[in-house]
Amino acid sequence: MRAAVISEYGGPEVLVAGEVPDPVPGPGEVLVEVDHAGVNFIDTYQRVGRYAVPTPFISGVEGSGVVGGIGEGVTEFSVGDRVAWSGAQGSYAELITLPAARGVTVPDAVGLDVAAAVMLQGMTAHYLVNDTFPLQPGDRTLVHAAAGGVGRLLVQMAKQIGAEVFATVGSDDKVEIARGLGADHVINYNEANFRQAIEEIAGPRPLDVVYDGVGAATFDDSIALIRRRGLMASFGSASGVVPPVDPLHLTREGSLFLTRPSLGDYVADREALVQRAAAVLGAVAAGELNVHIDRRYELGDAADAHRALEGRQTVGKILITTS
Repeated sequence: MRAAVISEYGGPEVLVAGEVPDPVPGPGEVLVEVDHAGVNFIDTYQRVGRYAVPTPFISGVEGSGVVGGIGEGVTEFSVGDRVAWSGAQGSYAELITLPAARGVTVPDAVGLDVAAAVMLQGMTAHYLVNDTFPLQPGDRTLVHAAAGGVGRLLVQMAKQIGAEVFATVGSDDKVEIARGLGADHVINYNEANFRQAIEEIAGPRPLDVVYDGVGAATFDDSIALIRRRGLMASFGSASGVVPPVDPLHLTREGSLFLTRPSLGDYVADREALVQRAAAVLGAVAAGELNVHIDRRYELGDAADAHRALEGRQTVGKILITTS
């Protein structure tokens, strides 16, 4: 089969497509014919060694496809079932052996491409607004990179709950996108300081929670906008890793809470995974959640997919198509 393999850590150029042996499902595993793989920042973190995965390895942790083989003891799926997953290494490939316990059934009303596009980012947005800081009607939240993959979904979910949403984006076109998704206040951070803009709208420290996947570039000003005993959810580092934080700084800023959550801890057992995936895929099937696929790349162009993501050139989701 063909797969996009990383043999050494480095830039996008280390992501090379080639022929590798076909995988064989072991006990508790299913063999899946991959339809689409999702491209995520975690893939770039693994590629550069920030999240160390022993080399060589096949990139990608998210995807969708059709079950083509069953390992011993598998009862969750049958050959021909449509499945999706997040957290399974080796998704940039024509075939993957997937632990059956980590796969979920894709509803008939949801395309396999959309399922691959929404698993990681959709479940991330879902746990952030429902568990990390359970939003309530009237809460004020800031969503950074609101036109990106997770950001688009966060804005929609927060508005469905009834929160007041402040959003940052990087261009005028993205301002209109965020507004179209329901954001109440949208700031183009290339034209205005987002902290000052939000304070002009809502006064000092108006926010209950900040959901930040950007990282170093937005961290300090975000902290300065959070009310006493509010929460900073730093779930990504697209602009770079946040420097170490002195706990006393959180005290001085108003006894703030800071968390660096990870999807894996919110879908750690099968019951949690199935429930959260069903909520997200069900919302997509019902037309309650808009998933935008920005662009698609072939396996041989996976390096270009990483360049586009890291260059913040995209609006929504990037997919790698293998079928």
